[in-house]
Amino acid sequence: MANFILVSGAWHGNWCWEYLGPLLRRSGHYVLTPNLAGMGSDERELPKDDALRVWADDIADLVREQEEPVILVGHSRGGIVISEVAERVCDRIGLLVYLAGYLVPSGRTLAEMRNTIPSAVTAKRDQVVRLSGDGLYTTVAPGASREFFYNRTSDDRLLHVEQNLSREPVSPSTCPLVLSDERYGTVPRAYIETLHDRAISIDLQRWMHTLQSCEHVITLDSDHSPFYSAPAELAGALNSLAHAV
Repeated sequence: MANFILVSGAWHGNWCWEYLGPLLRRSGHYVLTPNLAGMGSDERELPKDDALRVWADDIADLVREQEEPVILVGHSRGGIVISEVAERVCDRIGLLVYLAGYLVPSGRTLAEMRNTIPSAVTAKRDQVVRLSGDGLYTTVAPGASREFFYNRTSDDRLLHVEQNLSREPVSPSTCPLVLSDERYGTVPRAYIETLHDRAISIDLQRWMHTLQSCEHVITLDSDHSPFYSAPAELAGALNSLAHAV
């Protein structure tokens, strides 16, 4: 049995794990699906320039509360959160799993990585993402999520998804990560690729996990959101990683 903590990506809350969580629990795992501050049903206000620190501190505190080391899973933008958590509590994490996640080196930003190998979202960013008047948040344009995030997901699983999307603070994507070999670098890493991803291209995913090598790489025949398009396959991948730790 493993202890999973699942960290959702940009614009998402813990509601996105509604299919995956039960599958993992049925396999005997303990699963926590926290909301990040200001995301999902968590209505806390975030500092304008320090959201990533708040998120990483909160998840690090949750990790410290666990009796056993955890497997920390970060989807998409959640990748930079779990990296920062590992820097804080490296001794309490058995494995970092980047699920189509941003695997960003120390000193670099998510935005820099995103622009290295453009995706369909990058190419049409003005059509997909709307910037707030104060420049602090983005939202997903109405109707855009289906094409770019859930392009292989059945319609019956998307009935409530778009209305649940939150606004996303800009600051985490422009904040350089501060990671050390002595702490973050000691935690084993795995990457789960999503082959038909329009949000983070498979080329960018592979470039990132080549740049920072991962002990395990698993490829899913899915879109950017396998927790909806391929939950059983994703649960199987996480199950296999739990047994490999």
